[in-house]
Amino acid sequence: MTLPLRVSYQTVEFGKTDIHLCTLRDKQEYSDPEGIAESLGISSSLWPLFGVIWPSSLVLAHHILDYQTEGKRILEIGCGMALSSLLLNKQNADITATDYHPEVELFLKRNAILNEGNVIPFERTSWTDEEDKLGRFDLIIGSDVLYEDGHVEQLAGFLNYHAKPNCEVILVDPGRGRKTKMGNLMTEYGFVSSEEKPEHTDYLKDAFKGYILTFRREA
Repeated sequence: MTLPLRVSYQTVEFGKTDIHLCTLRDKQEYSDPEGIAESLGISSSLWPLFGVIWPSSLVLAHHILDYQTEGKRILEIGCGMALSSLLLNKQNADITATDYHPEVELFLKRNAILNEGNVIPFERTSWTDEEDKLGRFDLIIGSDVLYEDGHVEQLAGFLNYHAKPNCEVILVDPGRGRKTKMGNLMTEYGFVSSEEKPEHTDYLKDAFKGYILTFRREA
């Protein structure tokens, strides 16, 4: 992490479990002195978006709070501040995180330390990278990853590539209008799709207009 970034600290409560987070102070922060993000195609306007907590990430974390994760290898894609990964790590789940942004790993390490947890395995990769070392997973989760129409096909391919024959994928979509396209693509890969509204979102400032999308495949 390169100064002069301004950060803030916050705690997100999940019942009796507290997750402590160091995040960017706001969506105006930017620091890319060596042009690493720019070389990856991340503009100054997009640069800070990884570093704040979005409503969809809160919905995902609350959804997987009591999820059966024992014995499952889990991947969080487009993790950003990795709230769900930190929560699962607190529960001693087998969680790996990934994102394309070059600053995510540093924040993830810092926040794992803040929560007195184990180091969370992380790999920076894109959805078109055919040489990553992630492997395959029993459960793949993500929030607000359907933000660009051109990326939906790439994401579906990435999910299929990293899904075990028996796999569940959970994506929280705030309502960007691409869930039908995603569902059709995942069906082609042998997944059965379903969607639901989160039951309780009183932890959000505003009403959540999106959906929890679930894709299941059995060998």
